[in-house]
Amino acid sequence: MSFLGFGARPQPTSAEKLAMAEMEMDIMAHMINKLGDTCFRKCVSSDYKDTELNKGESVCLDRCVHKFVEAFQKVGQQINEKTTQQGAAAAALGRR
Repeated sequence: MSFLGFGARPQPTSAEKLAMAEMEMDIMAHMINKLGDTCFRKCVSSDYKDTELNKGESVCLDRCVHKFVEAFQKVGQQINEKTTQQGAAAAALGRR
């Protein structure tokens, strides 16, 4: 960070923080809806005979949710790494 402020990233305002939090909530809601739809279609039979899930459906749902969450975390981690790299590159250019 420069003494004169060159190369420093400005701190987000309260409105920007709120917008980012709302966007994150929208992304999480979308992920949960997509997860529910995808795993339900994949694992639960369309002809309901019981009021509860059978063992096979429960195991399938457990695995599906685990894979979905794991994939979401990996994608999020890669996005964070790219963002960090881009921020470091921008800061390095600002120091020149």
